[in-house]
Amino acid sequence: MPGILGAQAVLAAAVFWIQRARNAAQVGHDLVDVAKDIRLAARRFGFQRRSNVHPAETIEDPQIALAALEASFLELDDYPTAEQKEALVRGLRQELQIPHQDAEELVLLGRWIMQECGGPQQATSRLSRRLYKLSAQSHFNVFVSLIQGITKYGNGTLTQPQKTALEEVQRGLKIS
Repeated sequence: MPGILGAQAVLAAAVFWIQRARNAAQVGHDLVDVAKDIRLAARRFGFQRRSNVHPAETIEDPQIALAALEASFLELDDYPTAEQKEALVRGLRQELQIPHQDAEELVLLGRWIMQECGGPQQATSRLSRRLYKLSAQSHFNVFVSLIQGITKYGNGTLTQPQKTALEEVQRGLKIS
């Protein structure tokens, strides 16, 4: 009897560790897929990373800079909801007149650029300056419109870090 119980314990432990290994493998595949999606989005929008140059400085398309700036602004909220993230995608789609898939890829690429900047606070100042170089102040109204769409799905107001970031964007776009 103790031998049977011991064999069952060994089998249970083996099944447990096999399941954990499968789950770990699945997570690994998911990470590879996300990296592939970011790479494909970057290629699709013509974003090329150059060595010895910060990724935010290599942006040549104002749509990418705007999406990255909006993603940074959204991440300044403590815990952005799924509705806020979807509002960002929907807002980009409407304001830039692009397909839904392109808007999702812009947000994905924008979040990656934000992370390369070291977080949303650092990204806000860097990306607002880059957006000014690409299109001067022409995208500020689009930026504000997207913010209004996002805040509708939150508590309706901006957090203190978001207010600070909005002032930083105004400085970066040279709006008095």
